[in-house]
Amino acid sequence: MILHPSLGPLTSLSALPAAPPDVPYAGDGQLVAACILGILAVVLLITVGKVHPFLSLMLGSAVLGAVATMPAGDVVASFLDGFGTTTGAVGVLIALGAMIGKLLEDSGGANRIVSTMVGSVRPGRLPWVMALIAAILGLPLFFEVGVVLLVPVILLVARRTGLSLMKLGIPALAGLSVLHGLVPPHPGPLTAIGLLNADLGRTLLYGIIIAIPTVVVAGPLLAHYVDQWVPKFVDADSRVPVGAGVGSSAGGGGRVGVSDRTTTPGNEDAIPTDRGRGGPVAGFDDLEAPLPPGRRRVSFAAAIIGITLPVMLMLIDAIVKLLVTDKKSGARTIIDFFGTPTVALLISVLFCYIVLGLGSGMNKEQVSSTVGASLPPIAAIILIVAAGGGFKQTLIDAGVGNVIKDWATGVNISVLLLGWLVAVLIRLGTGSATVATITAAGIVGPLASTLTTSHLALLVLAIGCGSLFFSHVNDAGFWLVKEYFGLTVGETIKSWSVMETVISVFGFALIMLLSLVV
Repeated sequence: MILHPSLGPLTSLSALPAAPPDVPYAGDGQLVAACILGILAVVLLITVGKVHPFLSLMLGSAVLGAVATMPAGDVVASFLDGFGTTTGAVGVLIALGAMIGKLLEDSGGANRIVSTMVGSVRPGRLPWVMALIAAILGLPLFFEVGVVLLVPVILLVARRTGLSLMKLGIPALAGLSVLHGLVPPHPGPLTAIGLLNADLGRTLLYGIIIAIPTVVVAGPLLAHYVDQWVPKFVDADSRVPVGAGVGSSAGGGGRVGVSDRTTTPGNEDAIPTDRGRGGPVAGFDDLEAPLPPGRRRVSFAAAIIGITLPVMLMLIDAIVKLLVTDKKSGARTIIDFFGTPTVALLISVLFCYIVLGLGSGMNKEQVSSTVGASLPPIAAIILIVAAGGGFKQTLIDAGVGNVIKDWATGVNISVLLLGWLVAVLIRLGTGSATVATITAAGIVGPLASTLTTSHLALLVLAIGCGSLFFSHVNDAGFWLVKEYFGLTVGETIKSWSVMETVISVFGFALIMLLSLVV
């Protein structure tokens, strides 16, 4: 029996590579063809055959191995090797992150954050506040859950203030999308960190540095122009179904009271509100669903701490690693432990369990049920991520990685640019940001050894930016936005698709600039 070596530090999430063959299975041309046909098989199975990405990645690995003339047993061994180690390393973190998000949702913590922040600003500043709310909620919540929570709020605020849906919706969508694509512990960046063996703390630090200006540009600033291209408003006399989406897993949406009309740009503060002309928005207490008997509203501070605690612990660890070079230092050892992703997320889960769950009046059985309910929805995500790890390992063991490494070195192309371009192409073909991230990380993975720790973290972010490029009709997120905001296909392209492209291009430009100084 052959035992795998240790996984190493908990921050190292890389899959364990199988021993590469002494002699390549095939020539360079055949290996390149195997890579192209394997990826093409995944794309066609997902888009044309409508096969689930999990099965598509498995079958794509088989096609890759067959064209590369790998023995069938080696193909299976490589796939299972990558599948198992990716599941063990990444799956735990995804599960813990999902628990935090569900506890935040069911305890009313998410609603408390929204109602507190929305009710204290003037209408003209609401686009900036919506971007900030979405970015905060985007730390623990998956994109789809964030949309379900925020869209009814956007509709309600738009009806009461007279602001357009795009001025409120684009900033919120940008905040959710950027955090989902660039900042761990979301599955995309987390998986890329694992597959490339990047440092999670440093990736998190750089990810936040890139995310903040990207959200600003692709959110409130871009929304001003999208509002001119897609002028959508909620009728003042319509009744927005807030209770259907806030504080529950169901969502409002569709064409509820949506109309086309225009207003004077830049004059939002002059729109009458519930408290008069230009005053703070008031009367948003109904953003929070009525409490069941025996339940209490959680505090704003507790909800914020529950969301940001794991990020703060990991950020502190990343900063200490940059400042303290002595790895045997007692202080660094302690901070390393608490900043380890698994430990940081577990501490946050326990905090949310006690302070948000039990603290909101839920009994032990209800809190336990909430934690359990967070796991079934992420089963498919973990399986897709793990299958992507298997596909990546098959790429490497077939020898494709070395061919790409030699080619990239010969033409002197930037590894960051290569990672972004590969992710863009897979994203356009499959519509899946997760599949794009996994596949791109597998293809450029052999080049990781040529990068510094900082540039390896930037490679993760470059791939994340590429995976968000131009969402269109083959992306489930495209249809989610279209239906919730009551848009046509053309309007969705001019709003959502343009926003995703701006995130991808602007974020990558910032990454290239940052690579010059780190």
